[in-house]
Amino acid sequence: MKKPLSSKLRPGEVHYPKRVVTAADATRFIDAVGYCLLFPINGLPLPSLYFACARREPTSWDRYCLLIWKWKDEFGRKRRAFYSKYFKGRGTFISLGLLPHFLALESSAYGRDDYDRAYAAGRITADARTLWEALATHGPLATLELRHGCKFDSTAGNRRFKKAILRLSRLLLVVHSGAEQETDSWASNRFELTASAFPAAVAAAQKINAAEARRVLTAKYLEWHPNADSSTIVRLFGRPPLAGSSPPS
Repeated sequence: MKKPLSSKLRPGEVHYPKRVVTAADATRFIDAVGYCLLFPINGLPLPSLYFACARREPTSWDRYCLLIWKWKDEFGRKRRAFYSKYFKGRGTFISLGLLPHFLALESSAYGRDDYDRAYAAGRITADARTLWEALATHGPLATLELRHGCKFDSTAGNRRFKKAILRLSRLLLVVHSGAEQETDSWASNRFELTASAFPAAVAAAQKINAAEARRVLTAKYLEWHPNADSSTIVRLFGRPPLAGSSPPS
């Protein structure tokens, strides 16, 4: 049983035996905890990669922020971990070992070209379907390239784009797959379909039902947070699915 941190610290952080210093350390940390946030988020009792590096709460944009920001951009591209905006739409790392279970939990084990099926089932909006089709057709695309290709160039279009890409991200249908310097400002996110980047995980998810996925994810959480109550589990993973729930096939 892992040792949770003092109650004086943000709920969700864990005692990890080794301070995270390198990219290899970070990958091992993500694999060990199973899933974590990029930065600590109030109201989300999950470990964060920032805390694993800094061993404290963030107070400014410091060297640890720069380090984990770089890893966020490279881990998906190098297939070291899955990164997307998942828990509460915030930056989340998921280990490759547990990615199939998250996909099964969200009933998101869709193939690359399943955008029409997902749209017909009411899982995604028309705008999200447009983005999905573009990524299926052209492969990984940076933010501005994806926006322009889908005619989301205007201010209103940008709002539609952000809402649609967040929907795809929260369903784990897209993965952050690096960054590209499209302007003189911050580098743009590069998006890739999960089905294209991690086809083995999607195939594995199709063999896992939602109840089993929730059981495995809950067990991993309790491994590091043995005193967690049922309300915390429901907040993170939802209520137990109805009997017979199954992933898309």
